[in-house]
Amino acid sequence: MASLFHRLKRKFLPPSAKLEGYENEELVDVVFRKTLAYRPNKEDWPDVIGATTVLDFGGACGAHYKEAILHTPGVRWAVVETPAMVRKASQLSSDRLNFFSSIAAAFAWLGSIDLMHSSGALQFAPDPERAVAELCGLGAKRLHWRRLVLSHSETIRDMQPSFLTDNGPGKLDSVQEKCVEYGRTKIPERTFLAAHSARYRLVERGVDWFRFELL
Repeated sequence: MASLFHRLKRKFLPPSAKLEGYENEELVDVVFRKTLAYRPNKEDWPDVIGATTVLDFGGACGAHYKEAILHTPGVRWAVVETPAMVRKASQLSSDRLNFFSSIAAAFAWLGSIDLMHSSGALQFAPDPERAVAELCGLGAKRLHWRRLVLSHSETIRDMQPSFLTDNGPGKLDSVQEKCVEYGRTKIPERTFLAAHSARYRLVERGVDWFRFELL
């Protein structure tokens, strides 16, 4: 009942306060605190089993790393994020987990990549086409794209709204609800696939996810 009331309240009485962009310090702080409190369940994640090095494009403060080490404790994990997120999340850095604001820096730290993982991030990158090309150029053994939003025929730019408490893993009670907006760019599916064609083969796909392997 409480959950239903919360959903109805957000729908009919949305908060008036608004935050803009992933660089917003309040948003970054909420994601950071939610990640600290996050306790993942050991759900199946076959992609990370056997991987020793992973580049997580858009991995925020390392929630995916918390999930991965339940399956592969010794994995080295490099997160590529916005400068604001990296500054905050760097408090969690270790010899196994590190944060970078560029793909090249993350690659240099890892040395080689068994898996490139990205969930719900590409469409919010400043230049998705460039990001795809750069990630495909690293030669990771496997690429796994999740929660990907593409267009049918042309590049589409719009604003994506969300609620502050929906950002980051799990729940955090001490957060004042606000609206968040950030720019989104949907590139054509054919453009996305073409970026992989020289070095990768498509192994499996769904409505919003793709798995590739190095040729």
